[in-house]
Amino acid sequence: MSACDQCLRRAWLLGRVAGYVERARRAQVRLRDILALEDEGLIAAVGAGDAATVKREWARFQPQVMREQAGAASLVSVCPHDGAGYPARLRGEAGAPRALFAAGPRARLAELLGDSSAAPPAVAIVGARRATADGLEVARGLGRGLAAAGVTVVSGMALGVDSAAHAGALEVGGPTVAVLASGANVPYPASKRHIHRALVERQSAISEMPPGFRPHRWNFPARNRTIAGIAEITVVVEAAQRSGSLITADFATQMGRDVAAVPGCVLAAQSGGTNALLRDGAILVRDTQDVLDALFDAGCVTSRPSARASTAAAVVEALEPRLRDLLEEVETGSDSLEALTQAPGGVQGAMAGLAELEMLGVLRRVPGGRYQRTAT
Repeated sequence: MSACDQCLRRAWLLGRVAGYVERARRAQVRLRDILALEDEGLIAAVGAGDAATVKREWARFQPQVMREQAGAASLVSVCPHDGAGYPARLRGEAGAPRALFAAGPRARLAELLGDSSAAPPAVAIVGARRATADGLEVARGLGRGLAAAGVTVVSGMALGVDSAAHAGALEVGGPTVAVLASGANVPYPASKRHIHRALVERQSAISEMPPGFRPHRWNFPARNRTIAGIAEITVVVEAAQRSGSLITADFATQMGRDVAAVPGCVLAAQSGGTNALLRDGAILVRDTQDVLDALFDAGCVTSRPSARASTAAAVVEALEPRLRDLLEEVETGSDSLEALTQAPGGVQGAMAGLAELEMLGVLRRVPGGRYQRTAT
């Protein structure tokens, strides 16, 4: 898989004029208008006094050099003219990325997002970087549950909700794709390099920016349009009234995709944006099943019934029998440590099992020393 010369030239140009685009945004020029320009129009719009120099460099661009750079970074490149790997749901979208670079197994991107009828449906999970504990748990549970059902979880690997959604999907070995504002080979933020490493080993991380690129502020809303375009539904878990996650939801609406939101306390700042989305008609999401109901029953996906199975059952079925038995004890009312240590296996067995279930994200401790099953 390799993007064509013309689309690679566009990727080079975006990296070359990234600083100019940042200045144009500060001057209140709409990003979507900038990105919709053809190459020469983009150079003229943002190049200012350096436009002539940039145009000469653009004319001398050598696509083979970028292919070699991508290969050295273990990246593959795809574009709309590539029949195999370019995300099917981005084809035909105005202003969609021309070239995409992907880190991960070479065939994985096509399996997850390509034109094949076997490609799974995709759901974006986005939200606050400074998420609450409940928000992180919900995002992780949605990521885990959707991935267990065979749905590709798409997000931006940002702090908070985004990385929690990826982590949930990775816990069950399910499909997940990170869309990065940096180059696809650059873990951003650096604190999430362990998630990036896991994605590169088994799933996929993609970007429209060239290899090694370090992001500017405008790259994040630009990345959000790709997240919205890839997904059939965008789910916002937590978002304040002014939030980047609402930009993703706005892009999804413009593309004719469904938007969903998790409700929150009306007094919480992190719920202002999500509650406003619900007021304006977004799909209400309480758990994974609500997302699957919207995805399959509302006609977003008309086939692939295997993914319609109960995700909660799929996650529990994957547990070892001793852990499943312990989880059932909690669900039937034996939710205190005192009660659980009376179960077969004794104190040590119960405490070890509870610790494992907590690490797997299936249980959590709540005030009063009791245990509670998490959202799955």
